[in-house]
Amino acid sequence: MESIGGGIRNGILNLSIRDTDELYACYMPFIANGGLFIPTRKQFLLGDEVFVLLELMDEPEKIPLTGKVVWVTPKGVVTNRKQGIGIQLGEDSKPVVEKIETQLAGQLNSDRPTHTL
Repeated sequence: MESIGGGIRNGILNLSIRDTDELYACYMPFIANGGLFIPTRKQFLLGDEVFVLLELMDEPEKIPLTGKVVWVTPKGVVTNRKQGIGIQLGEDSKPVVEKIETQLAGQLNSDRPTHTL
């Protein structure tokens, strides 16, 4: 049975990260291969495959990424968290993860809140 409301049928997601504070809030270093939180109102299920166009600060072009949904923050959560999904990046995203971790050097062990934790 196909999942209702998830996967590529929801189209391409865009994630625009303009500064290191937003990058810190969206990056999920505790996910194998790295992960990104994407604020969205679209409905996804765990395990759905997604396609993302990432605008990463000073990068001249959008970076295409694929990932698998491993985190869902639904609408109406009691906390102040944004509605959206967290995706696990694939092995082929290693160069992007390295850029992100370079941008966040010295901040990855911070206890500042993020969109997920």
